[in-house]
Amino acid sequence: MNSSRNIGDKFAKKETVFSVEFFPPKTEEGARQILRTANKLREVSPDYVSITYGAGGSTRERTVEYGELLREIFNFEVMPHLTCFGNSKAEISDMLKRFNASGFCNVMALRGDPPKGETVFVPHPDGFKHASELVEFIRENYPDFGIGCAGYPEKHPEARTLDADIGYLKRKVDAGADFIVTQLFFDNAHYFRFVEKCRAAGIDKPIIAGLLPALSLKQVNNFKTMCSSDIPNTLLERLANAPEEDGAKIGLDWARSQIEELKSAKVDGIHLYILNRAASALELARAIRG
Repeated sequence: MNSSRNIGDKFAKKETVFSVEFFPPKTEEGARQILRTANKLREVSPDYVSITYGAGGSTRERTVEYGELLREIFNFEVMPHLTCFGNSKAEISDMLKRFNASGFCNVMALRGDPPKGETVFVPHPDGFKHASELVEFIRENYPDFGIGCAGYPEKHPEARTLDADIGYLKRKVDAGADFIVTQLFFDNAHYFRFVEKCRAAGIDKPIIAGLLPALSLKQVNNFKTMCSSDIPNTLLERLANAPEEDGAKIGLDWARSQIEELKSAKVDGIHLYILNRAASALELARAIRG
């Protein structure tokens, strides 16, 4: 078994850390796709990869299974996600034991979103209400684990204001989070403002910029609704005025320009939400590594 290392150590090199996010497949074709994508990404050597954990732990077994495959076959440093939603404290404890036994020592600690069709987060009666509680629990029980948490450059949809949301993020950091991975954004100005406000609030941990290439007008409109993301008019116009088959190229060009600006600013890290797609992931990864 390969030995895992705390991802937080990677930021000490003062270089932009590069990572990607996978999700556990639900079908045989999905299984082939994630393995093909992982194989192609070996040539750009991500500093680490993360793998998601479905609502209420609906993919917990596949999270562990494919996390192990990503590490053992492709030699990636793997950070599984773990959510509060749908899990009791005992179930979370059991899952952390599974992670530890499987050789993982990094966790992305999240509250989790309500299931599709629901709008209100309802915690497990014997679970955690907030991600900060999950972070604290992990830190107390696994002091050597690297712990990531989520940040929202345009504020969490449930937060009153961005400043209030950053105040809550500070609680996660104070509870023991080592670094922050942001929600996706299409306008770098939101990220830079967010980082500035975080630093002013006393948050000194690395803040990784989360990017996802827009592949179509329909997709970005979905993001606008689902994540309350601001979609720049220029990007909307380019997608609206182009043939549908050109949407992916426009989205990749836009993401590449975001990467160039972020790299010039020497950001702590860039995290790609790749949706298990090889072509777009590889192209943007090369832009980051180039």
